[in-house]
Parts: sequence; structure tokens; C-alpha cells
Amino acid sequence: MKLRHLLAIEGMRREEIEALFSAAARLRQAGPTAKPLAGQTVANLFFEPSTRTRASFELAAQALGAQVLNWSAQGSSTTKGETLLDTVRNIVAMGPKVVVIRHPLSGAAAFVAEHVQCAVVNAGDGQHEHPSQGLLDGFTLHNRLGALSGKRIAIVGDIRHSRVARSNLHCLTALGAEVVLCGPPPLLPAGLAACGARVICDMDQAIEGADAVMMLRIQKERQAQGLLPKPEEYRRRWGMTQARAAKLKETALVMHPGPINRGLELDGEVADGPRSLVLEQVRNGLVMRQAILEACA
Repeated sequence: MKLRHLLAIEGMRREEIEALFSAAARLRQAGPTAKPLAGQTVANLFFEPSTRTRASFELAAQALGAQVLNWSAQGSSTTKGETLLDTVRNIVAMGPKVVVIRHPLSGAAAFVAEHVQCAVVNAGDGQHEHPSQGLLDGFTLHNRLGALSGKRIAIVGDIRHSRVARSNLHCLTALGAEVVLCGPPPLLPAGLAACGARVICDMDQAIEGADAVMMLRIQKERQAQGLLPKPEEYRRRWGMTQARAAKLKETALVMHPGPINRGLELDGEVADGPRSLVLEQVRNGLVMRQAILEACA
């Protein structure tokens, strides 16, 4: 398949998602058999910190033959007042084939795509979406569970502020999965049922019978806003503790997009245990991002 841009999973057809899964599976098995980005540049523009996403996009671009321009807001002319559009236009004037952008404002990637000729890949925009994460998570589950139609996937944590939750919701429902969203009531926005999800505040009920449970990072700044209970209370009610993991069905899997607050949303023993797909998600992130860049080539 070919992509003009990858800005969101919402609106993608099941066939498009499955085509990217097939490409990622091919790349995982045999690696790139060609260098579709040879002689080209991929520009990583990160206005927010990142470890996994930025590193895997860099390695993915290099595997496809591209040169990589890594740009971060810290130390750039944005600290002198340069606008997003001026920054992007100056980077694009250097001729990249693809711009990968992470930005704290929802809609930033779509805004950039309207003003440039090269392909734009959204690496996370505000509270909107993180499509490459949603795709790699869906790919990881597909590899482990087979067809996702009818599978029960619970996503637990700060749903309101999570772009990862939104991308996974769109990806998994497009593939026919039953998605259950769970978290403290202030962190569960209205209207989620209209997106195809069940909403359950009680975690033990939400994960009952689940084929996989995806834990989300708790954004500790929400504590100061009064949106979260105290950490010990949060862990007791919505944390994937060892005791709670032991009650999952035998084949159930546990995921986390990272970074993990160990001992809060996820106990270290679970994160490092046999149910955990955390590092498998990271490995699959590399091939999925290769597949995305290949589709943009």
C-alpha cells in the first residue's frame, strides 16, 4: 500500500491496517529487501521528549536506506519565538522525503501536512492520536492472538488524556475487537461508547475474561489537578498488581506503551513476567515504523 500521510488511525479501513500488518510481518521475518529511501532524508521533528518512538523511527529510516535528521525543540530557534510553521518550512526546504512530527498540540501534524509537499507521519499530537503506537500494539496482539475479531481488550488508566488509548481504540475496533475502557471516573470522557467501546470504572470487572490488558502511563501532573486519587489508592483500584494479574485468565497478556511508573500502574514483577509484551511492543515498533515509512516512500 501507499500512504500520502499517516495522521491518525480514525478513518482507516481494516484493509489498510491489515496491509501494514502484513508489511511489518514481512520486514520482521526477512528485513528490508530493498532500500526505498536510499538517497532520501527522513526528518524527525520532536517538540516533546521521546525515547522509543524517536529511536525506532530513526532506526527504521536507516534500515530503509535514508539519512536521518533529528531535530528537537530544546536548543532550537523555537526558544527564540519561531513558529511551528516557520520551523517546519525551514526543515522541509532541506528536502526530506518524510517528516515525522511529535507535538504537544492536538492537530499539529494535520496542520503541517496542509502546508508541505512531503509525507507527514504523526508521532503523537497532544491528546489526539499516536497512530504508529496504535498500529504496533494491534500488530503485537495480532501476532499473539491471531484474528482480533471477538477478542476482549481492556485499556486501563488515564483515558481522557491518552492519545495512545484513542489510537488503540480506533485500531482495535476496526479489527473487530471488543474494547473495554477503564479508569477513575474523572479520566473517562463522555462519548466513548459512540466510538465502539464499553466503559467500566471497576477494574476487576473490566479485565474479567480479557485476552489482553493494556495499562497506560499515569500522568502524575494530573495529581496536582485533583483528577487522581493518592498513588496508593490508585494502585489498589486501577493498578496491575501481582495479585490482580494472578486473577487474569491463564492466556491473558499485559501491555504498556511506556514509560512505566513501576509500582503505580504496573508492578515490576508483572512488567517483567511471562504475561508481559512490553519489550515485544518495542521490537514490533521498529518493524511497524519501517512499514509506515516504506508506505510513504
